[in-house]
Amino acid sequence: MSASPSDPIHQLFSLDNRVAVVIGGTGELCGAMAEGLAAAGASVVLVGRNPDKANARLKRIHDAGGRAWFHSAEASEKASLEGLLAEVLRREGRVDIVVNGAGVNSATPFLDIPEDEIDRILRVNVKAVILSCQIFGRHLVEADHGGSIINVGSMSGLTPLSRVFTYSASKAAVHNLGKNLAREWAPHRVRVNTLVPGFFPAEQNRKVLTPERVASIMGHTPMKRFGNADELVGATLLLASDRAGSFITGTEVVVDGGFNSMSI
Repeated sequence: MSASPSDPIHQLFSLDNRVAVVIGGTGELCGAMAEGLAAAGASVVLVGRNPDKANARLKRIHDAGGRAWFHSAEASEKASLEGLLAEVLRREGRVDIVVNGAGVNSATPFLDIPEDEIDRILRVNVKAVILSCQIFGRHLVEADHGGSIINVGSMSGLTPLSRVFTYSASKAAVHNLGKNLAREWAPHRVRVNTLVPGFFPAEQNRKVLTPERVASIMGHTPMKRFGNADELVGATLLLASDRAGSFITGTEVVVDGGFNSMSI
């Protein structure tokens, strides 16, 4: 039996009348998170640079009865994010939830990493998150109605993983930033958390998933499989809801099939 809109559990996780901005929402993982936010009632803004991917995701959301639209933006450029905020406020009148999920990866051996690769990964994975938190965080603090910022971290932000040196360093920075901002903005009811996926095959990491690496991952994952993108939705809704997640801030919610519980 499905829950009715008046059911207490439905109300606990409902995002009716909320506006969610999902930066990286044209990707596989954040796209699934965006669908979940829309299914819970939020009006969702997909932010990315690929209209074709955005249109495919928008169709899925609209076909399911959700509300969403696409805005093209460069996540690591301040002016672009300021334009995004202005457009969201023009069309929606408010912002309640921000997901920072744009990211890039590389498996270049450490001594061979070129400077432009370092710059690219740090620009997308760190600078973009800092800028988004500045711009949207300022709005949430000044609007004084609370809000939730969900930064997408990584297992490599908790424990360094081999072969992805700059990526690991960038995600460690994201984890640190989330804790710092949670402390700073708690008095304003702006919650900042880090959602930490385990191993979910996606565009940015498929190039490093060699057969040997897959075998190593499976040997370290108690559930013996990769995650499916829609398995991030439950944690997303928990962190996004100002009812279900009202006392959750400054933490890392790990969705990893048990990977982080293994030491040897």
